[in-house]
Amino acid sequence: MIWYVDCKVKVNGDGSKDHPFMHIQDAANVAMAGDEVLVASGIYREDVSPVNAGTEKKPIVYRSAEHRGAIITGADVFKGWEQYQGDTWKLEIPNSYFVKGNPYTTIVFGDWLNQDLPVHTGEVFLNGKSLYEKNELEQVLNPEFYEESWDRDFTKHTWYTCQSETEDKTIIYANFQGKNPNEENVELNVRSHCFYPVAEHVNYITLTGFVVCKAATQWAPPTAHQEGMIGPHWSKGWVIEDCEISHSKCSGISLGKYKQQGNDNKWSHWKFKDGAQTQRDCSFIAQIDGWSKETIGSHTVRNCDIHDCGQTGIVGNLGCVFSLIENNHIHHINNKRNLAGAEIGGIKFHAAIDVVIRNNHFHDNVRGIWLDWQNQGTRVSNNLFHDNCLSRDYLLHKKSKEGLGLGEDLWIEIAHGPTTVDNNIFLSERAVKLPTQGVAFVHNLFYGSIAAVGRGVKNGSVNYDSTRYTPIHMPHRTEITGVMSILHGDVRFYNNVFVQPEVRQGMLDICEEDHDGEWDDGNLVAGTVSYNGYMTEKVWKSYFEGYCGEGAADTRDKYYMPLPVWTGGNVYFNGAKPCDIEEDFVVDTEHKATVELKVVDGKYTVETNVLDFLPKANLIESDTLGMAFEPEERFENPDGSDIIFDVDYNGKSRVGHIVAGPFAGK
Repeated sequence: MIWYVDCKVKVNGDGSKDHPFMHIQDAANVAMAGDEVLVASGIYREDVSPVNAGTEKKPIVYRSAEHRGAIITGADVFKGWEQYQGDTWKLEIPNSYFVKGNPYTTIVFGDWLNQDLPVHTGEVFLNGKSLYEKNELEQVLNPEFYEESWDRDFTKHTWYTCQSETEDKTIIYANFQGKNPNEENVELNVRSHCFYPVAEHVNYITLTGFVVCKAATQWAPPTAHQEGMIGPHWSKGWVIEDCEISHSKCSGISLGKYKQQGNDNKWSHWKFKDGAQTQRDCSFIAQIDGWSKETIGSHTVRNCDIHDCGQTGIVGNLGCVFSLIENNHIHHINNKRNLAGAEIGGIKFHAAIDVVIRNNHFHDNVRGIWLDWQNQGTRVSNNLFHDNCLSRDYLLHKKSKEGLGLGEDLWIEIAHGPTTVDNNIFLSERAVKLPTQGVAFVHNLFYGSIAAVGRGVKNGSVNYDSTRYTPIHMPHRTEITGVMSILHGDVRFYNNVFVQPEVRQGMLDICEEDHDGEWDDGNLVAGTVSYNGYMTEKVWKSYFEGYCGEGAADTRDKYYMPLPVWTGGNVYFNGAKPCDIEEDFVVDTEHKATVELKVVDGKYTVETNVLDFLPKANLIESDTLGMAFEPEERFENPDGSDIIFDVDYNGKSRVGHIVAGPFAGK
């Protein structure tokens, strides 16, 4: 059955074609498995909560009748501003206006939020662009540039909120820098979500072709109920496709965790147990509560334009399992820098079990992808990354220890794998941050460094052991089989091209101060050189075959030393450096490699001359890579079949044209 919705009708109908509903929620209340909700173009200022679930064969489909013509927004337009002083205007809103909570009294809060000054979940928008919240009215009346923002020139557009001392009202003061808010499009986000079910297990919903924007979302750490502007809320089989998703206060899409009673933001509420332990608790409690392949995950996010969100474009812990993220454009995440913490990126996933992230474009984010804990069977393939760092030079004057972070294209943190990273183009100065193990890099182009190798396991204590132990799962399942710390190593590099880029002086200055930290080594040298001192498989095995290796065989140290590193077919240009155990490699000192990103009619292409200098290479497949050490799981597809790396970044067959890097040879 098709239910029709049109916000432009004057009378709310019965959902028929001739008498459509006025609100999407009206259709969401009655749509059943197999139904379609067809939404006419227009602006829908509502928080849609799907009520009924679809089935795998009969999902409930919510479709914009015109591609991105229907807009679901968490914001409302507000007129009636009164000029207060100079460019600053004042608005009073009765608190009765906020039916499901007041974003202007709700503080952004949660574990791993490193916020010096509190900010609210609410936002003020001028012609679609969000202003900068301040904690004092004086900072609105006399604003200064906010240097940490990527958009410094707009940062004098400021606002401040307080509660009336005499009436039950919210007061907003905003500096519109010479514009009259009553003559411009000024909106305030007043709803926490745009398309998000109240109940859990509302399965098999498809959202296609919408614009979704401006929700007052809450911070979404892995130890909390992870809310997003759009999200399945602990369900299975959602499809979010062909949507433009932007300007969420925190996260655009959440595929993440449900609210665990007594264990929601526990670290922030109850300071006696470290966050690493409460995070482990989350996984075990979820398993007890029925988290499984049959009940949760298997979502698809594809062909979406996701941008200008404060925390993440897509977030998810546990609930993201078995999902597919493909053909999305994810950009300009956390550019305002009004939020700071350890849960920020274009994508931030925990427990990305059998998640495939492919054919996406990540750029101008503080970081592209952050895969944190429990990556097992994860594959990152055929993605383009660039400018995922502090891409504005003036930001480099702010040191990373002040909360900015340096950023990178891909960060994989303390997981056991197997994680397969293949056919990607990494163009940021810091390509990959790698305090982890169980990863295979195959046919990638690195135009940047690999950082933080051998780091990130200790959790900040000085006098006591704070080693972080992370869960291990049954292959292609959620069930937990154990926990283990990270030994490091257990990494494979096959048929990659490494090119040393020129690095900005500001980046060099900052990284020089970070070279011996627990969380970073400040490396800016491209290549596998970060793995100097690791063992080959042959040397590692010898420790278990008799007395050799400085006596390690007669102690238990052999079980806790770094694992081996495998290499083959890698090529190095412009001073990129191989590690000291590299095998079957080429360091090209004769040719100058060039790598250039070009934009023509909105389409991004990479032009490089390296194909002129690459020797023939061998075909890589699952048998080449073997298995990740701790889970004893092969590098393979989610269905258990072999991966054969015989197709390049552009979909071209490599048969007869196998060379290093993401492109097939000539």
